[in-house]
Amino acid sequence: MQQLTDAIWEDYQKKRQMDEIQWENFPDRNTVKNILSQLHRMVFYRGTEIQLEQSVAQVWADLKSQLRKVCPKEQADELCRCFLSRLPAVRALVETDLQAAFDGDPAATGYDEIVLAYPGVYAITVYRLAHELYQLGVPLIPRMMTEMAHSTTGIDIHPGATIGSHFFIDHGTGIVIGQTTVIGDYVRLYQGVTLGGLSTRGGQSLSGVKRHPTIEDNVTIYAGATILGGETTIGRGSVIGANAFVTRSIPANTTVIMKSPELLLRSREEL
Repeated sequence: MQQLTDAIWEDYQKKRQMDEIQWENFPDRNTVKNILSQLHRMVFYRGTEIQLEQSVAQVWADLKSQLRKVCPKEQADELCRCFLSRLPAVRALVETDLQAAFDGDPAATGYDEIVLAYPGVYAITVYRLAHELYQLGVPLIPRMMTEMAHSTTGIDIHPGATIGSHFFIDHGTGIVIGQTTVIGDYVRLYQGVTLGGLSTRGGQSLSGVKRHPTIEDNVTIYAGATILGGETTIGRGSVIGANAFVTRSIPANTTVIMKSPELLLRSREEL
């Protein structure tokens, strides 16, 4: 046991770059998780005014404690106020997402089922909350929030993406929406869709560059489709078929379908 300890300790002395991270100065994952849980309840579950006041006070205290780790301490109160003041606007957008889910899925029995059982709606709600913090310039915490949703749902939405109203993700597993993606209103995605960068070979030199696609209003993208590139725009009203691979812009009101591969059918008696 001592030999193992000595070997690991010796490696610490190499002063790797990752060993320079001062973890005590970064947000606490459990606290951020609790903040997210409280915010989710505030979006959906209406209690008494006293209960709401208690929730607001708890989120304020917890969020402020984490903001003071990543932002100038004197800004923490104002950031909390600005963020919480945006909750009514977030709820208005989330209501449109619920409507899109209900209208778009004949299996849905009501808003209650959608809130409780649809991973897409959960991931979108977390994104909308995280996006507000991202817009305020808060580092780390928004990304932690969306990655918590990612680990729960398999849906990866970067908090920097711009997403319009009535957004619906059906099934959802394997969805990837990159940082500079722009999505309009009434867009529907199915499982396995990637809205990504055409190339990441440039690494940090691409930071701040629009490298993910723009999806205009009323677009439907079916399962397994991949759309790449910051100059790629899918025109309004278009439909992208399953498993399509798109790296150039598509005009409005266009259907993109992958040509079906040839199917070979053999009787089991021939095998």
